[in-house]
Amino acid sequence: MSKGVLLVNLGSPDSTKVSDVRKYLDEFLMDSRVIDMPYLSRALLVKGIILHTRPKKSAAAYQKVWTPEGSPLIVHSRKLTEKVQAQVTIPVRMAMRYGNPSIASAIASLAQEGITELFLMPMYPQYAMSTTETIEVLTQKILRKKYPHIQLTSLPPFYNQPEYVRVLVSSIKEYHRENEYLLFSYHGIPERHIHKSDVTHSHCQIDGSCCNTPSPAHAYCYRHQCYALTEAVAQELKLDKDTYSVSFQSRLGRDPWLQPYTDATLEALAKKGIKQLSVVTPAFVADCLETLEEIAMEGKETFLEHGGTDYHCIPCLNERDDWSQVVAQWIQKWQGY
Repeated sequence: MSKGVLLVNLGSPDSTKVSDVRKYLDEFLMDSRVIDMPYLSRALLVKGIILHTRPKKSAAAYQKVWTPEGSPLIVHSRKLTEKVQAQVTIPVRMAMRYGNPSIASAIASLAQEGITELFLMPMYPQYAMSTTETIEVLTQKILRKKYPHIQLTSLPPFYNQPEYVRVLVSSIKEYHRENEYLLFSYHGIPERHIHKSDVTHSHCQIDGSCCNTPSPAHAYCYRHQCYALTEAVAQELKLDKDTYSVSFQSRLGRDPWLQPYTDATLEALAKKGIKQLSVVTPAFVADCLETLEEIAMEGKETFLEHGGTDYHCIPCLNERDDWSQVVAQWIQKWQGY
């Protein structure tokens, strides 16, 4: 049996042109696991409203973080893939759920090499229907349609894997100072996504207690996994309870999303008298628009405007050597080494 690996992240426009950003947002927001509305309602919202207003604003935001090599997310993902490939004996490809390189093109490349087993590695520490699930569903669809002979294995969410936590802690230690408050800012999702992913159909109440009560629902609960990772890191860093907290960023629309919101939290911390702040973004393994523009730029501006004096955005794991080694080890474990 010939094996291959696919590392998948969210995606990025091909360029900062408004037309490319519009194309990317169309694919992204029309995914029923991102905006989980009936097709006609989703199309009316996305194609009738959002795509007429948001692409220009998003293009301007992308221009702030774009590198000479291209999209930061694509660049970091490519470099990680190259480092991982150098450590394993089977072919490794990278793909994006939206945009390029597509999952379909990456699978086609692996299929040309004759693989019969595929190890799918969604690059998300936590499970969510708008990240891990949509990647797995699309991959399964492509395999059923074009490559039914290829067997699929997926990497589970790795928020609780000791080797991942260890690397994340090491990355934080390199930037976080002992006298700084540490904010864990996770990407937000609508509260209804939590309920939809609840396999028990009753456990998740988002009331502050269900995440601490053992349940099968936790295997698919984004909120629980965010808080569990935070506590694991805080324990390793020996943080006092009053020196760190959790917030959620990037909300869209009027429906309730996971709270507290990061922008409001940054303002509140500064007004509370917190002067020195580090922000880490553990929903991401590679820096992207949401970390570089929303947190490193806009977040800093919010914090300083309301009384803060020192602000640091801790880089994602990107292509760190220790992170690439962990990914390679997971692949080798799958291979049976």
